[in-house]
Amino acid sequence: MDRRDFLKITGVGLGGLVVPAFYGHAIAAEELLSRIDGATKKKLADVALNAARAGGATYCDVRIGRYLRQFVVTREDKVQNVVNTESTGIGVRVIAKGAWGFAATNDLSSDAVAKATAQAIAIAKANARLLTAPVQLAPVKGVGEVSWKTPIVKNAMEVPIKDKVDLLLGVNADAIKAGASFVNSTLFLVNEQKYFASTDGSYIDQDVHRIWAPMTVTAIDKDTGKFRSRQGLSSPRGMGFEYLDAKPADKVELPGGAVVYRDSYDMRADAIAAAKQVKEKLAAKSVKPGKYDLVLDPSHTWLTIHESVGHPLELDRVLGYEANYAGTSFATLDKWKEKFQYGSDKVTIFADKTQPGSLGAVGYDDEGVKTQKWDLIKDGKLVNYQVIRDQAHILGLDASQGCCYADSWSSVQFQRMANVSLAPGKAKLSPAEMIKDVENGVYIIGDGSFSIDQQRYNAQFGGQLFYEIKDGKITGQIEDVAYQIRTPEFWNACAAVCDESDYRLGGSFFDGKGQPGQVSAVSHGSATARFNGINVINTARSLG
Repeated sequence: MDRRDFLKITGVGLGGLVVPAFYGHAIAAEELLSRIDGATKKKLADVALNAARAGGATYCDVRIGRYLRQFVVTREDKVQNVVNTESTGIGVRVIAKGAWGFAATNDLSSDAVAKATAQAIAIAKANARLLTAPVQLAPVKGVGEVSWKTPIVKNAMEVPIKDKVDLLLGVNADAIKAGASFVNSTLFLVNEQKYFASTDGSYIDQDVHRIWAPMTVTAIDKDTGKFRSRQGLSSPRGMGFEYLDAKPADKVELPGGAVVYRDSYDMRADAIAAAKQVKEKLAAKSVKPGKYDLVLDPSHTWLTIHESVGHPLELDRVLGYEANYAGTSFATLDKWKEKFQYGSDKVTIFADKTQPGSLGAVGYDDEGVKTQKWDLIKDGKLVNYQVIRDQAHILGLDASQGCCYADSWSSVQFQRMANVSLAPGKAKLSPAEMIKDVENGVYIIGDGSFSIDQQRYNAQFGGQLFYEIKDGKITGQIEDVAYQIRTPEFWNACAAVCDESDYRLGGSFFDGKGQPGQVSAVSHGSATARFNGINVINTARSLG
């Protein structure tokens, strides 16, 4: 989601409801609970599959999707926007004469589906005239009729809007009472009802749920006009509304006193903590630039993983398919062949589309491939990429890794990032024990602004909370911190990773890629990790 679409959703500067076109049309909240009958979806899928065979296609897949979204947006004591949207239709993808073709329609009649299929075949045959090599599709065994659901406890779409508004306004009131000058809070809720069928013999019905509860708390020093903000420390999750039913066991108090969360989130407690911390940030000293050992909390590390590992190890980016829009990758195929030393021997990074509670968890991807887990970096060495069916042969693989996705029935599916995570360390180690061994360091909690080059090689990352470490002890908050990295140097500087008891998920609810642009949601897990000798700059300093 780009800034323009975010402003449309949140209603900033707008007097009424505006919905980005790709989200479909506005509906009443009650309509979020309706579904398309399974028999109807199979009947429409068979119309497309039969029409594709009759039209000369050698392969066809059909995606019937109903994409539901609800956003509730508040600021202080006001509701800024409530948005309920639906987008429903069918996308048909074929191979004919060795080339891909795709077409889609929001008309769920048999005639319209057959017409869209014929259009996809015509596009494929037109594309075939420009082929340099035919599509090589890794085989997939059909699974027949199967279903998969996000294992939710409470469907967020069933929770009354009043309860959601009351929660957010309560969060805001708690933050103001604790000393905040401004606060905004939001609920993003998504339900993707996805039906996939193919000429391989699969009919896959999936019901996918995601939730995110971001907020920003700001305090202003009225005497100086100086202000500081802190975002919420929740993570977007592949869960239902039970994520917001806070459980004491999921609260984690970190060295320095900050509290983060595992599998449930106490939004009101976090708002109060944020209000107190932003006032401390106003009085915190500014960091002295130089080399530091960094101790990075998982609430921060997820973004560094996402940008410096997840994206550069997407095979389509490596091959240059994203060069016009989002760049290429320094992690080229020759580095994979020579098992490039991407990081230290403490660094094992894996892709996993099956992890419960993660944003990317599904039973099958949008090509009907059963999802899985695999290593990308093993003991510091580059060993694999993320690939889909028409890329597998490039790496000599006989199957896709199951990471194909489209954000809508009207979008063609393509390779998207799996959940990419740093494996926890094998030796018992807590964040407090890690900090005891740091002489001169910075402890960073939460994600912040970032910048990265077109090859994912040079980057800079900020955060939400920064604590100075001196001689193994946290001395207090500091401000204006950002660190600069070259990707392989950074990951080779990883000296330790805490154990599995500290492993937590972060993630991106709106990860953009492709032309035309699409968004996906992806989680990244890690335990607290230490990186030695990293260059830290002061973001408040001026060159003038």
